[in-house]
Amino acid sequence: MQTLSQQQYIDGIKDGNTIVLSRAITLLESTRSDHQALAREVLEELLPLTGRSKRLGVTGVPGVGKSTFIEAIGELLIEDDKKLAVLAVDPSSQLSKGSILGDKTRMEKLSAHPSVFIRPTAAGDALGGVGRRTRETILLCEAAGFDYVLVETVGVGQSEIAVHSMVDCFLLLLLSGAGDELQGIKRGIMEMADIIAINKAFINSELKPQAKQAMQELRNALHYFPEKDNSWLTKVCATDSLEGEGVQKMVETLDSFFNHQRLKGYDLERRKKQDLFWFHETIRSRLLSQFYQNDEKQKEITQMVAAIEAGRISSFKAADALFEKE
Repeated sequence: MQTLSQQQYIDGIKDGNTIVLSRAITLLESTRSDHQALAREVLEELLPLTGRSKRLGVTGVPGVGKSTFIEAIGELLIEDDKKLAVLAVDPSSQLSKGSILGDKTRMEKLSAHPSVFIRPTAAGDALGGVGRRTRETILLCEAAGFDYVLVETVGVGQSEIAVHSMVDCFLLLLLSGAGDELQGIKRGIMEMADIIAINKAFINSELKPQAKQAMQELRNALHYFPEKDNSWLTKVCATDSLEGEGVQKMVETLDSFFNHQRLKGYDLERRKKQDLFWFHETIRSRLLSQFYQNDEKQKEITQMVAAIEAGRISSFKAADALFEKE
């Protein structure tokens, strides 16, 4: 990959140049140490320009209509002269490690609009349905002047804490038949959700009976959850992204949430907590990377793998042995 100079990245992002922004994100995602060092320098210089956007995480099982939902609310936001960045994370195959990265084709109207930036990213081995550098990418998009940054997650049900810890508002999409499957919804994800939307909930502008039931059951269930630190009561809405039903009300609900956060001062408090969370996560990631990149450790790991496969040692004792040699 041919890189630009540090100043070229900085100037391009400040000017809102999406081509330079894309190249900077690619630099972030690179595993080369020189690329990572340059990306960190660029990010540090741009930090004063970050923190001004509204960050929204959208999650839900595959097929719930996340991309269509994002396009529907995105169209309303750009009609209000807002700039929108969409970070769409696609699942990666655990066998081939490949990813379709097809979200731009699913958001045809948004992808053609000059005020919208869509970045498909492969989730790879990252947990939580988000890419490895999604948080840093959010900061770059903010520095480029986007008013809203939407993170569409894979919705695999793994550690959704990852996306919750990098957005201001966490939105859970469910299908209209979710009322029958309420017991199967992970409590942890529901507790984290600031807004729950029953999607595909209308037929000819009429709310489906099963959608009504799902909304009522969800509202009843939410009464048993502990109160959120920000005193926000999780809202349950109904939408139909293809028909446009309920989308305007959803945008109004989002505005209500962001206003609540700002007026109460919870927006700054939440981001401070997130900064501390990612401080510790960065340390863990760096330590893990240094451990596996150590040539001596690589030799020891190879020996231990052979011993485990031969049945001479348990995986637990082998791991202990690696650290005992420190």
